[in-house]
Amino acid sequence: MIETVNPESVGMCSIRLKRITDWLDQQIKDEKLAGASVLINRHGQVPYFETAGYAEHETARVFDKDTIVRIYSMSKPVTSVAAMMLYEAGCFQLDHPVSKYIPEFAETPVWVGGDAPLSETVPQESPMLVRDVLCHTSGLTYGFMNTNVVDAMYREKGLREPPTQGDLEAWTTTLTSIPLICQPGSQWNYSVSTDVVGRLVEIWSGKTLDAFFEENIFQPLGMIHTGFQVNEENRERFAALYAPLIGGGLGQSNPPPVEERGGLKLQESVLESAYFNSPGMFSGGGGLVSSMDDYNRFCQMLKNGGELDGVRLLAPSTVRHMRSNHLPGNRDMAAMGQPVWSETSYEGIGFGLGFAVVLDPVKASIIASKGECHWGGAASTFFWIDFEEDIHAIFMTQLMPSSTYPIRRELRALVYQAITGA
Repeated sequence: MIETVNPESVGMCSIRLKRITDWLDQQIKDEKLAGASVLINRHGQVPYFETAGYAEHETARVFDKDTIVRIYSMSKPVTSVAAMMLYEAGCFQLDHPVSKYIPEFAETPVWVGGDAPLSETVPQESPMLVRDVLCHTSGLTYGFMNTNVVDAMYREKGLREPPTQGDLEAWTTTLTSIPLICQPGSQWNYSVSTDVVGRLVEIWSGKTLDAFFEENIFQPLGMIHTGFQVNEENRERFAALYAPLIGGGLGQSNPPPVEERGGLKLQESVLESAYFNSPGMFSGGGGLVSSMDDYNRFCQMLKNGGELDGVRLLAPSTVRHMRSNHLPGNRDMAAMGQPVWSETSYEGIGFGLGFAVVLDPVKASIIASKGECHWGGAASTFFWIDFEEDIHAIFMTQLMPSSTYPIRRELRALVYQAITGA
């Protein structure tokens, strides 16, 4: 169990931290969230860790400090770390074409865009590179985007997110048969790219993705409750999944106003959850469940430059490279296409190898430090790591979609206002 320290001992204010507790309680009272938890880690210690509400409102199970949640896209940094561990082992180069390892991608055409039918395509002008799938400039997309004929074909082909059926090799082969949404490297589009990275991890390592994670990340870091399924003995610790009463679909083009979303509806009860069975396919882009304790250890490893408790997963130079902006010309995401996903701001925010990176806090309209990295999951979970302030914060809850309320920005302000010293 995580032990907390006196906030003043790590330069934080106890009185100001109480504002976070009040905010958490208000989210539950207003029925915006069923339950949630917040952890703050500064200088390797935890001055704040509180919970509120229910893991399952219908049965009055409390959202506790050891509650297990679906972290969805917070799986992406884990998959990216796995890939970079194999990079350090000499298995690939970041500028290698993906087709070097998945040959079918060499023949994947590019849709011309606009109102053109899916059949109107052109060849790739330059190949999709490994770094493109790590930073979402691959030309791939997500089926839930509901914006064009390419993502419509994803839905028609059953390319769910996170994928759960079949195997990763067959799923990736199907993906290669659908045109890209744009030329590789030309736009930032949130996508199934990290699922392709997961398949590459399997190819490079010769292991299934779940086995590589378990042997090389979860066991070494002591992340004992993180994986692609929930063990039977942890059933009572697993949270139910909720959505707002009105709205709640991923990729909605015209979501209802915030004030009209009121209340909660159960989207997936624990009794109905598929997470108690091993999935047919391991989604590196969104398939993991985790606990606050486990993800705190993962973040601390990154904040330490790739090491935790004497176990080193990555070199400090590799972590620095991952949290550098890899978008062409050092552009931000707003300059790299048409953002339609709400995991983060886009102005003043770049993208590294596995997560967003703050380039300009003023332009992004957030309090943060340059070089901070962050990402979240579809069920409103979120984390950020601020290397300058030596702080990371993690938010766990289970509300789909993450765009329902501006929870993440509110929490950011509450955390930074509580920092009062070095």
